[in-house]
Amino acid sequence: MRVLNRTVAVAAVSMAALLAAGSAQASSFYIRTGQSAEGLGMQFAGAAAGGVGLGSIGWNPATITMFPGRNSQWNASYLRPQAEYDLLFTNVSANPASPLFGTPIGSGEIGGNGAFVPASYSNWQLTDRLWIGLSTGAPFGLRSKPDNFNFAGQTYGRSAKVSTINVSPMAGYKVTDWLSIGAALQVQYIKVALRQAISPRPFAPNLNLEGDAIELGYRFGATITPWQGGTIGLGYRSATFNELEGHVESALPLLPTSAGAIFFGQNRLKAKLNLPEVVSVGFSQQLGPQWQVHLGFEYENWSRFKRVPFILERTGLPFSSANFVYDDSFYISAGVEYAWNPNLTLRAGISYEWSAVNDRVRQILIADNDRLGLSIGASYKWNEKLSIDASYAHYFIKDAPTAIAPAGSIFNPAGNPAFNNIVFVGEAEPTLDVFSVALTYRWDNPKVAIPAEPIVRKY
Repeated sequence: MRVLNRTVAVAAVSMAALLAAGSAQASSFYIRTGQSAEGLGMQFAGAAAGGVGLGSIGWNPATITMFPGRNSQWNASYLRPQAEYDLLFTNVSANPASPLFGTPIGSGEIGGNGAFVPASYSNWQLTDRLWIGLSTGAPFGLRSKPDNFNFAGQTYGRSAKVSTINVSPMAGYKVTDWLSIGAALQVQYIKVALRQAISPRPFAPNLNLEGDAIELGYRFGATITPWQGGTIGLGYRSATFNELEGHVESALPLLPTSAGAIFFGQNRLKAKLNLPEVVSVGFSQQLGPQWQVHLGFEYENWSRFKRVPFILERTGLPFSSANFVYDDSFYISAGVEYAWNPNLTLRAGISYEWSAVNDRVRQILIADNDRLGLSIGASYKWNEKLSIDASYAHYFIKDAPTAIAPAGSIFNPAGNPAFNNIVFVGEAEPTLDVFSVALTYRWDNPKVAIPAEPIVRKY
């Protein structure tokens, strides 16, 4: 009965984190920074090899075999993105006689007040070879809202919000003492809400779009320990093909479009939003009793995230489209840990990410670019059952120019795929700060020997 009660408690806390995830966003689609406090302290180096503690199962389900007994971890991260687009040029005029009469100013701050992102992980060792577990979190998300309601780029967006909730049951199996494999099912809920002005005029009404979907995906991975103290891991997260269903509405009684009129009130719509697969490779190596080093690499197939047509259900025709046309993204990281004493471990990390967003296609509400990340963190082992993690990271992001202009323009010769007759040329200086904390608790008695413990133990 005690085991049952503890299992119910784990599920209840995981569900609490899951429900909170619905309100947690970040300034980019892939929220790596909100997935693990221990991982943040090393820029997630070695995540696929078990190097970031129990949170590693979010990258590679095979790492679940590295954690004996029954364990749970709860993470809470605060993401503070900042960016403001200063207007450099627009064809919007302040002259009432102009057909593009509007408000020629910049966006103001688009990052808002930041966001909290939760994530939780639990595992249960059933035998000396078999483990099961569960992870919850918000792996993708976006929240962007310019302070200036009336600005020159308002037809490209007054706000954007993307929420995801991902629940992932998994299993891992230790094939031999040096090889483990694992697989997981992903059940992911996504909700999208977009607001944009229907014209550049001051206080122009919004066109509001909302849609959501529940889709399935999967993850699998493997770890090997080819030599004493060393682990190599490979993880794969599948793409998800989200069939959004929702509505579009306008404050106008009638809004003609190429797909037919949008009437006052809710008009049903559909859209297909493809989120990328992610490949993760990790390496962790113990260097004596106090030092451990980690390396990481990730590939994200963002090139499948191109154009998202919004289709009126009444006519079966697209009335608008969100045009992104992203590149693939690559991420490398390195981290180090030092055991100051048996209870306190210090860590630091460095990373570099090549963004999926380039200068040609960048839009106002996603001020993303290549970035350098630096972080520090610490873990304190309170007792044999409980440990605490805390980390901080700062990301130095390249300036993010945007030139939403037609092909042949001096500002963007290739043309921005989002262009809709309003020219907006500006530049932002984005930054990102992340604070993260976590609790890890072992439910069973760690003093009871469990067969086949790994060489490197991350708890």
